[in-house]
Amino acid sequence: MLGHNACMNTLPAHWLTPKRLLQASVVVAIITITLKTLAWYVTGSVGLLSDAMESFVNLASAVFALVMVTIAQRPADEDHPYGHHKAEYFSSGFEGILIIGAALGIIWAAGHRLFDPQPLEQLGWGLALSVGSSALNGLLAWAMFRAAREHRSIALEADAKHLVTDVWTSAGVVVGLAAVALTGWLWLDALVGMAVALNILKEGFHLMKRSSQGLMDEALEPEVVAQITEVLAGFEHRTIRFDHITTRKAAQRRFVDLHMHMPASWTLGRAAALRTSVEQALMSAVPGLRATIQLLPSDVEAHFDDEKDLI
Repeated sequence: MLGHNACMNTLPAHWLTPKRLLQASVVVAIITITLKTLAWYVTGSVGLLSDAMESFVNLASAVFALVMVTIAQRPADEDHPYGHHKAEYFSSGFEGILIIGAALGIIWAAGHRLFDPQPLEQLGWGLALSVGSSALNGLLAWAMFRAAREHRSIALEADAKHLVTDVWTSAGVVVGLAAVALTGWLWLDALVGMAVALNILKEGFHLMKRSSQGLMDEALEPEVVAQITEVLAGFEHRTIRFDHITTRKAAQRRFVDLHMHMPASWTLGRAAALRTSVEQALMSAVPGLRATIQLLPSDVEAHFDDEKDLI
């Protein structure tokens, strides 16, 4: 593991960007489709068929994620003054839908084979091809998770989770085929395929839920809010206070809105200088944060959620 970490740390930074990794995901998906389809062809296993079907989903989702990440990186414009960062949530939701569709297809195929088991052939070759393709997916998923944390990319994280699901799918299929070879119970092949599909189904619903939360302006994580609170506490004084702190996130971008109260006797220049210091401190503590601070006199309170504002 240390060797792998050292290898990843020596890679150029531009090799681990979301776009580069998603391009790699497209290539790996094509390779795994070839290997797993060949594994199903030589064995006739419905478990390996389910594995190959999910690889087609991997390809479609990787292509869509690549398109959405490209859109998300576009700068703000007149029609999108806050940028295009939320495009990544469409990628995550789309991937969840594809995963659910693949799972239902696997259950349908396995259901027929459960009541009409078929003999399996050349299991050795089939297992070898499946394990080889899973190793590629596992290595790529590990690199994606690492980059997703660094870039705060939900599209990259979703694709990595999908690849991990694919690895577990292959592991389940391998175990099932090994059990068939040891026991001679052909129906185990279909049963494993259905069990794998249920696991995939769960992951698909999870991705769709997370995507919907992002599109509805979900608040920042508690640990990030704690960082913001800590920074503001460093500026608080008997004449300076902060309130109405509201946070939200849009893929890689984070936002915080708040009010800063100070003496009414201060000049505008002095108040603006302090606000700039607070903004810089917040952005240094929380990467990707955009702070909007409204200046108010100490004796003025802002009121929200009045009935007239809710109409």
